[in-house]
Amino acid sequence: MRVLFVCLGNICRSPTAEGVLRHKLREAGLADQVEVASAGTGGWHIGKAPDKRSQAAAKQRGYDLSMQRAQQVTRADFSTYDLILAMDNSNLSDLMALQPAKGKSKAELDLFLRRYQSPLDEVPDPYYDGNQGFEQVLDLIEGACDRLVIELKGRL
Repeated sequence: MRVLFVCLGNICRSPTAEGVLRHKLREAGLADQVEVASAGTGGWHIGKAPDKRSQAAAKQRGYDLSMQRAQQVTRADFSTYDLILAMDNSNLSDLMALQPAKGKSKAELDLFLRRYQSPLDEVPDPYYDGNQGFEQVLDLIEGACDRLVIELKGRL
């Protein structure tokens, strides 16, 4: 099973989701059964580490994002991943435009928080907010990842 999280630049929200899900999969004994990655719809940050504020907030909760590097989502990802989860509606629209024709993609494409019944539909972009924005992102992602792990257990 392969899961790809997608946000705009792949330096805040999607790498946070990747790190949180990896951690939760290890705790659930599923790390060797599920591959997790993240990407951005834009290519401005390719090769860069996650935002230092994302890393700091994640580290305080026991998640290590330091080894991740930003990459851009590609059309090929739709045949590589089983589940592609967008952080917001703009990301979802970009992914829908990139998605191959019906029947040529194995990936399920959805809005991350909406799929996992969060109080919000979108993970807000914390990039221009203060540190509290990164904490809110972690709160939302942790809750949705808990529900995602339950779904993945059922699929495996």
